[in-house]
Amino acid sequence: MPDALQLLKTRRSIKPIELDGPGPTASELDTLLTIAARVPDHGKLVPWRFIVFEGNARLIAGDAIAAAFRGKYPDAKPEQVEAERQRLARAPLVIAVVSRAAAHVKIPEWEQVLSAGAAAMNLVLAAHALGYAASWITEWYAYDRSVLTMLGLKDTERIAGFVHIGRPRGPSEDRPRPPLAEIATRFS
Repeated sequence: MPDALQLLKTRRSIKPIELDGPGPTASELDTLLTIAARVPDHGKLVPWRFIVFEGNARLIAGDAIAAAFRGKYPDAKPEQVEAERQRLARAPLVIAVVSRAAAHVKIPEWEQVLSAGAAAMNLVLAAHALGYAASWITEWYAYDRSVLTMLGLKDTERIAGFVHIGRPRGPSEDRPRPPLAEIATRFS
């Protein structure tokens, strides 16, 4: 396992289309989800949950995405609809991080949303630590209520992200990162 600081310094997103199998084993998946759940959670509300898409389930979910796309774009070409159907099949494993943030007497909803984001980031970092690559994305279907309903989300739940996990097809270059002088200030 890489040194923690080196791991954090080298993490980068890899496009889902650039991820191949094999994906994580059942044991590795348990590790990924366990680490994803170890995030700040003020009030112990567990304001997130996970939906795992692997194997044929990726295409079954893709059917809902394709149907919603056809509904929005009835003149779409068959190859466009098929591309939408393949959205969750681009990587061997996709995990949806679902935000269950809700009004609470003591815990601000914003803190709950941030906790879901932290769960998604932990998932990405855990994948990197296990030697996989990951991409945390949403895309249009994360905001389409018909797709969310088919995926089993309640009306009060939202997608924090779909984390695509697999093995990178080859080396990829890192993108330029902002200089610290442009993003960090000292309060005085």
